[in-house]
Amino acid sequence: MSNIDKKEETLEAAAETGALDESTAEKLQEIMEKYDRESNVRKYTKKAKVAVRSLLIAFTTLCILMNLVFSWEERIRRPLFLGFAVVLVFLVFPAKKGSKRVNHIPLYDIVMILATLASYLYFVINFRAIINRGIMISQTEIVLGIIGILVAMEACRRAVGIPLLVVASAFILYAFASGDYSLRLIIYNLFYTTTGLIGTPISVCSTYVVLFVIFGAFLEKTGISDFFIQLANSIAGSSSGGPAKVAVISSALCGMVSGSSVGNTVTTGAVTIPLMKRTGYQPEFAGAVEAAASTGGQIMPPIMGAAAFLMAEMAGVPYGSIIARAILPAALYFSGIFIMVHLEAKRLGLRGIPREELPNFFALFKRSWYLLFPLVLLVWMILEGRTMSRSAMVATVACIAVSMVRKESRMTLTTFLDALEGGARSSLSVAVACGVAGLISGVITMTGLGQSIITEIVKLSGGHLIIAMFLTMITCIVLGMGVPTTANYIIMATTCAPILTRMGIPMLAAHMFVFYFGIVADITPPVALAAYAGSAIAGSRPMKTAINATRLAIAAFIVPYIFGLNPAMLFIFDEGTSTVSMVVQIIQIVITSFVGLFGVSCGISRYVYTKVPVWRAALLIVGGLLMIDPGTFTDLIGLVLVVGLLLLQRRDSQKMVHAG
Repeated sequence: MSNIDKKEETLEAAAETGALDESTAEKLQEIMEKYDRESNVRKYTKKAKVAVRSLLIAFTTLCILMNLVFSWEERIRRPLFLGFAVVLVFLVFPAKKGSKRVNHIPLYDIVMILATLASYLYFVINFRAIINRGIMISQTEIVLGIIGILVAMEACRRAVGIPLLVVASAFILYAFASGDYSLRLIIYNLFYTTTGLIGTPISVCSTYVVLFVIFGAFLEKTGISDFFIQLANSIAGSSSGGPAKVAVISSALCGMVSGSSVGNTVTTGAVTIPLMKRTGYQPEFAGAVEAAASTGGQIMPPIMGAAAFLMAEMAGVPYGSIIARAILPAALYFSGIFIMVHLEAKRLGLRGIPREELPNFFALFKRSWYLLFPLVLLVWMILEGRTMSRSAMVATVACIAVSMVRKESRMTLTTFLDALEGGARSSLSVAVACGVAGLISGVITMTGLGQSIITEIVKLSGGHLIIAMFLTMITCIVLGMGVPTTANYIIMATTCAPILTRMGIPMLAAHMFVFYFGIVADITPPVALAAYAGSAIAGSRPMKTAINATRLAIAAFIVPYIFGLNPAMLFIFDEGTSTVSMVVQIIQIVITSFVGLFGVSCGISRYVYTKVPVWRAALLIVGGLLMIDPGTFTDLIGLVLVVGLLLLQRRDSQKMVHAG
């Protein structure tokens, strides 16, 4: 038996029992380390493990105190936060993958840590003198600034990966190549001001994002992920092709508290992918379903991969408003995957899991509904206008409280410390990614490069909005490959969103558009990390799995065009629009969006009731796409095409039944 066969057999056994034994957990960890930079960490034991764990807990504690107790000046708080994070990255992440030495920190990493402390602590201690001197920083400060930037970029390479580093390096080289800026000016702007390395991304990360990451770590300790998977099983497990539908629902629910497409794919996929294969789905399809659904978790309110907090800051829209407006697009995204999964199950004649093997929905919900309380409390507090920092902390305390309800989920001192440590570990990659993304933002601000990019794309589009949207989509997918959610959004918001606002799209719609297309880079070949993680669990061909995932996530490529052309999907209306008109527009866009999406899904699947001929499939896709345009005329044509062709398919299906 091959290694792949053994891995699949082990995973299937684990899925059937609902538990992961030690060997299975090791295999999943190997997959995580291969496709997720955050999982490739050093191994510590005994006193060294205690020391590193204590530093991680101290970092989490510092983040909480900085937000709820101390009122430090920004040029103290931001470099202190980023410097501490960079030091921890050098302790936690080895210089290259596959390092197996235990309790070993090489000399060059010790040098890196000392260099980090020297540059960032010097800034914190002398920030007032630096502010007073302005651009006239000393030679020593230039050297320390260079060191501070380089260590942050190396930390980013280790914790996040090369793609973001390449993009940031290209922007910095552009600043030097332009010849208009001296070394002193570039270092001053990128390291010592709040428009570069410690700019808006680090500000938002150190205040909002890190606290919600900590909240997610505590929420995980309550056992909510298992509850979500069991809940999804009880809802859809017995239907046709049930396990795939379970994957869609559970990934959407788990995505609310997860900030990683790869992490979500491995966590829920360890259970759902083997069950999908056992039901009859092909491995490439099973891995793709989980990857597409898990990637969608990043657009699922209320957390949205922590990017929602950045969006609130960068788009100038209240956080509560963002999560309310993101609900309908997210529903369309997951509906699209659900439809494709259902059609594939019908095409293959697949059945679900016997109902007697599944949990009862009402019994399960009655037993564990209280696990949802922290999430509900979080959303309620934010919508009520409470600060995000305080809302996150109160919700975190609620996690501790609900864990006490049952003995098996009760949080002990050990699990409490585990959650603090987990929150710190998850924050490290986000922190250094936000810092390096701040370098990109700083170069754009300093050089005016953003305006040049906007001008060129507007020129290429010839003033046509749909062409500008297409070019922006391509830019987002290319720049977003291999970049984590938060840094991904920062790059898109800085470089691409202004293109669309220049073309007349409302600010929030433009930011949501670039956010969606940055996220789908995780399943779009050639750098489709979530799809590759899914293929590793399924034992399938990686590229075919990525292509299937892209096909399944077709809604992600359609929905942004819908709300870009018709912002009513995001509940954005022209001034003076009456309430009745708003309601009518929302109803119209919901109906046309879902019908259009159904038509496109049927056309791509080439199955509805029975096999769809090529010409009908093409017309179904055309009809569905026509409903993207907000015009009533195009909606009617699309509706006639989709409904008419579906009726033809139904007639043919009935003829086949009577003939048989």
